[in-house]
Amino acid sequence: MILVLKHGVREEEKDHVRSILREEGCIIREMTTGDDTIIGAVGQVSRDLRFFEQLPGVAKVVPLSRPYKLVSREMHPEDTVVQIGDVELGGPRIVVVAGPCAVESREQAMSIARKVKDAGAVLFRGGAFKPRTSPYSFQGLGEEGLKILAQVREETGLRVASEMTSPGQADVIIKYVDLVQIGARNMQNFELLRSAGRMGKPVLLKRGLSATMEEWLMSAEYVLSEGNDQVILCERGIRTFERYTRNTLDLSAIPIIKKLTHLPVVIDPSHATGIREKVSPMARAAIAAGADGLIIEVHHEPDKAFSDGPQSLYPEQFEQLMRDLYVIAPVVGKQLDFGYLEKATTDQPLPSVKTGGPKRAVFAGEMRAFAHKAASQFFGSEVKIEPVPSFRSVYQEVKNGNADFGVIPLENSLTGSVHENYDLLLDYEVRIIGELTLRIVHALIGHPGTQLEDVKRVISHPQAFEQCRDFLEQQQGWELVAARDTATAVRRIKEEGNPGEVAIAAKEAAALYGLDVLKEGIETNARNYTRFAVIAAGRITNGPRGKSSLVYSTSNTPGSLYDTLKIFAENGVNLVKLESRPIHGKPWEYMFYVDLEGDIEAPELQAVMEELSEKTEYLRILGTY
Repeated sequence: MILVLKHGVREEEKDHVRSILREEGCIIREMTTGDDTIIGAVGQVSRDLRFFEQLPGVAKVVPLSRPYKLVSREMHPEDTVVQIGDVELGGPRIVVVAGPCAVESREQAMSIARKVKDAGAVLFRGGAFKPRTSPYSFQGLGEEGLKILAQVREETGLRVASEMTSPGQADVIIKYVDLVQIGARNMQNFELLRSAGRMGKPVLLKRGLSATMEEWLMSAEYVLSEGNDQVILCERGIRTFERYTRNTLDLSAIPIIKKLTHLPVVIDPSHATGIREKVSPMARAAIAAGADGLIIEVHHEPDKAFSDGPQSLYPEQFEQLMRDLYVIAPVVGKQLDFGYLEKATTDQPLPSVKTGGPKRAVFAGEMRAFAHKAASQFFGSEVKIEPVPSFRSVYQEVKNGNADFGVIPLENSLTGSVHENYDLLLDYEVRIIGELTLRIVHALIGHPGTQLEDVKRVISHPQAFEQCRDFLEQQQGWELVAARDTATAVRRIKEEGNPGEVAIAAKEAAALYGLDVLKEGIETNARNYTRFAVIAAGRITNGPRGKSSLVYSTSNTPGSLYDTLKIFAENGVNLVKLESRPIHGKPWEYMFYVDLEGDIEAPELQAVMEELSEKTEYLRILGTY
């Protein structure tokens, strides 16, 4: 059952409720969702539910209707994010686990690990204990294979996943492995599940070959009942009458499981299809369907693999798949971050604001604004993300050392550049250290029960109005009122309580303030993306540097801009953006902002910078990232 506590409940009232539930022998989980504090209790209680409703501090009691309790969304409405070393699975970033079916040798494992890491994988998989259909097939290297995985982690920085097939392996698995895999054949090995739950390691639970979704979730319940809620569900195909693939990948499981449980879901298209050519299409489809991650088998010599060679991708195929996923992820509101591990381990340019605490990133607006979502996708939960009143405040916080990072929008695919931020880049001595492209899906948000014909006023940021121009022009008599940002508009709607007022913002803001989405996807073009930049007071010491941003001015003479562009062309440097901005206080004089492919600070491009400095009156590197 779930006990929803009253607003303002006293701590002694909570303690009283907890003590009674413990007397009943219940497993207790406490959490906050929205404005409510709830206590989830699992177990057979001797008292009637009405007894608990009458306890001081309890607002209402809701019985849990499903046979699985701890894994259900009724018990835990918010998504669970599983932490595997520096990697978070279940958040806004797509996580890809890659490696061979089985560890065969140190050279094999290390070679594949380096290749999949270079392509963007953030976890490495490799079997040391292999349950096989035939007792005569390769069964794995055992502890020797686990030692090799530990060496992979030490040399590449990739956390490692491997399968546990027996409770007797717990001591050796816990010594070497970061993510414990329970294979499909062992999904209902309940002693194994309990053992995995007691290990204190994240667990990846594969769906059984013929298991229903409810049976799968009940198996996860065994792990959670041992006190371990760091569980990942893996759909790897089920056995059907179809013979053209090894199994039948049940992609419909993704939205169904996402609705039923708070646990993250990954897809294993390698075992699902068993055919190399089918793996990438199914992987792309899985991300489009909403999966939190993938587990992909990769082998540098699949024809010589000890197991599952026909379904293993070549490294170059895996690299192409990752590039495809990078494009697909923003469409479903996620990101494939090629610099994930570098961000997690880099030496940041500033000390933490709070000693021993998380670093701080700021954005302009309020929580659940699009900039907040961009910051969350870029940093995950390792950085504390907070709002400030304006774009200038972002720069000031970073410049003064009050924040380690700032997140600012630079341009939108429909409405163009955010000119204020380009001007502020010139005013403040900060550097761009990263970027992120976020798909912008606008929703019309109002009070419950509001109909379109009731609307009189729309509140939002002016750029949101521009991006939704076609939809707004179809409406009659709607007054448009500007707000500082889209999330602020939603807060104003909530506070003013006028059913004739609506806001345009992200649907996440509606959930935050308890309002309804009246219509989603009202932007003029579905290909509506905003490019955000991440700024810091100084450069970072490592991380990807495939792009650079510059700003410069030239003399006011014929051909001066051409002379600078000629330098890039003659040196094979590709420009991806060129934009002019007026120089404040100097009418009809301009600064030129340039984005280019490559690291302009690399030794091989120093000649370009030297030539450019000779042809410009002002030149500054805004960042390499």
